[in-house]
Amino acid sequence: MIRVLLADDQALVRGALAALLDLERDIEVVAQVGRGDEVVAAVRHTSPDVCLLDIEMPGLDGIAVAAALREAGLPTRSLMVTTFGRPGYLRRAMDAGASGFVVKDTPADELAEAVRRVHAGLRVVDPTLATESLIGGPNPLTDRERDVLREALDGATVQRIAGRLYLSPGTVRNYLSSAIGKTGADTRVEAARAAEENGWL
Repeated sequence: MIRVLLADDQALVRGALAALLDLERDIEVVAQVGRGDEVVAAVRHTSPDVCLLDIEMPGLDGIAVAAALREAGLPTRSLMVTTFGRPGYLRRAMDAGASGFVVKDTPADELAEAVRRVHAGLRVVDPTLATESLIGGPNPLTDRERDVLREALDGATVQRIAGRLYLSPGTVRNYLSSAIGKTGADTRVEAARAAEENGWL
């Protein structure tokens, strides 16, 4: 049996995925959690072969969870199953150590097959997303530019961003200017939204 852990903050989605996977003769859902920061402990407790991770979860996002599992040296493989099929997310998830990336509207039989393939040590990637990722190229933003844009998403002033990140206002302006140029936006809020839509944040 392939032991699976489901991590998704939406209980209905978690329940539906569990019900679908439990219909497979060779797959058993051994744990379900609703927060990203609960995954590593749950993995240590239940020893699943494959973790199905949503990207946007409270506590810790799925990409950070995949990285945490890898850093902890746990043998469990990660399969991202998300509503947000953004090319930047795919690249970041793979860089974090995920073995696969599929969207939630994947048919049940294809999802089960993705679990089997990831369990077998193969990589599984939604083909449309893979194409978009190749066309879109790598994330052009530096880590600091991403930090600044995350803070700019809610319309924060340069002063407020500087205070939150312990940077000088001049440094924040430089990062914002660079990020605006890279995203082709006109304002810092537009740049932040463009980066979010591409999955770069």
